Amino acid sequence: MGAALVKLVDSDLAEVRKRLDLPAEASALLEGCAATSEALERLEGRGFLIEATRLLAHALPKREATWWACMCAHHTAPANLPEPDRTAVAQAEQWVRRQSDEPRRAAFAAAQQAGFGSPEAWAAVAAFWSGDSMSPLGQPAVPPADHLTGTAVAGAVALAAVRAKPERQKDRLARFLDSAHNIAAGGPGRLPPEEE
Repeated sequence: MGAALVKLVDSDLAEVRKRLDLPAEASALLEGCAATSEALERLEGRGFLIEATRLLAHALPKREATWWACMCAHHTAPANLPEPDRTAVAQAEQWVRRQSDEPRRAAFAAAQQAGFGSPEAWAAVAAFWSGDSMSPLGQPAVPPADHLTGTAVAGAVALAAVRAKPERQKDRLARFLDSAHNIAAGGPGRLPPEEE
């Protein structure tokens, strides 16, 4: 499979599997898997690419998963991407670089402005759901459920895979998975803009 996926070492495969809602055939493939990297290899090897992206969305650490969502969004973003979406992905990246409350809340505000309809907006939501509280400033803390970041990342990746040219989904998912492998091995996972 290439470089060791060191960022997946601490993921709890049993816990991750509960979040995936896999079809029966994909779920059966994972029986007996002891490690997330093994489960990933099995899913990819049998062509369950969307399921493999969902696995990674929940198995990567929140910071790395959010960064991956940003990379996937950038890959399929059109040249005329609306400004609210540009702002949303920029705010998500800002949170990745500095995981504090201010950029996290700015990311959510940007996602709201973008209307929650794009990969960029969902990358920003992933950043927001990675923090300590979903409640407004000054209110009692309401921690987000632990699976929410992965859910937002999976949504961002799925939207990016079908944006404008859904017939490219399979090829895009393969590129996204390469990016995620690089991130899981400690790399930046950057993807160039998609060629027209």
